[in-house]
Amino acid sequence: MPINLFVKKREDGRGVVKPMAVAKPGEEARYQPADPTRIPADLVEQCLTLGRFGYLLHNREALQREHDIDRACREAADHIDDIFALVPEGFASLPKSVVDFPGCPEETIETPEFLLSRTPVTNAQYQKFVDAGGYDDLELWPKDIWPHLIDFKDQTDQPGPRFWRNSRHCKTVSNHPVVGINFYEATAYATWAGYRLPNEAEWQMAATWRIRSAANTMRRYPWGDALDTLRCNIWASGIGTTCPVENYPDGSAPNGVMNLVGNVWEWTSNEFVVADEEGNRVVADMRMNSIRGGAYDTYFAVQATGVFRTGLVSMARTHNTGFRCALTLD
Repeated sequence: MPINLFVKKREDGRGVVKPMAVAKPGEEARYQPADPTRIPADLVEQCLTLGRFGYLLHNREALQREHDIDRACREAADHIDDIFALVPEGFASLPKSVVDFPGCPEETIETPEFLLSRTPVTNAQYQKFVDAGGYDDLELWPKDIWPHLIDFKDQTDQPGPRFWRNSRHCKTVSNHPVVGINFYEATAYATWAGYRLPNEAEWQMAATWRIRSAANTMRRYPWGDALDTLRCNIWASGIGTTCPVENYPDGSAPNGVMNLVGNVWEWTSNEFVVADEEGNRVVADMRMNSIRGGAYDTYFAVQATGVFRTGLVSMARTHNTGFRCALTLD
């Protein structure tokens, strides 16, 4: 159900596009806009080109009349094998209080096996969602968010992540995690691609590898129990900005999932709900969602672990928050 929400109405009723923001001197020269995505006319080929592999498999029966659907689904499944990793069943214990002190109330949640993307979603991947008209497809967005879509714009008042220009990311960061997107933008992309966001317990299970076993062990970091700034991109690593999502392979979880700690905070599907030390629920002015993992500018090492919990206003579009996708095994 596409609709153009980024056109302003003049008094005579005719639509005019808002003037673009003025770039700072030299900014345009440094910004190398990504090339437009070439989108095939055929729906099945569109899904393969745009990376909507989950959508293609979920809608296989509806697309059965399309030519070569079996070949396309095999190709989509192969891509999913490449970009996702299996997280075994396990569990996560989430502190229920603002201050995570020893012996504080916890909620233990069982997590069935699922698939988690090996890396956060990149600018290049999110570009395909933008080029395919994702911001105009109302079916991807909760109805009560529709009035806010006009605010989901880039530096030039065009639809897209906050720090893009003219609905395009800069080529120099194509393989960096997309940032400047809020919880609803992350959810819309995941829905469009045929996936979902991981919930908070799933994310923590993937980062701490707390599987059911006689050992009953848990890692503080995806790679082990000790902080190593050569395995992640946080403030102490000295990078000072996001880096390609395939950097730091030595910081991966046992199944090869990368960047769970550092680079960017990651949205999860859960609302952030905590209580104070007396058990009273902490209520914010606006809805907050849980974010996990820390980012390139996370200064306090205690925040860049697999167990640290915090939240962010769901509409926030910050410079250091991205997301990755999950897929239920069914």
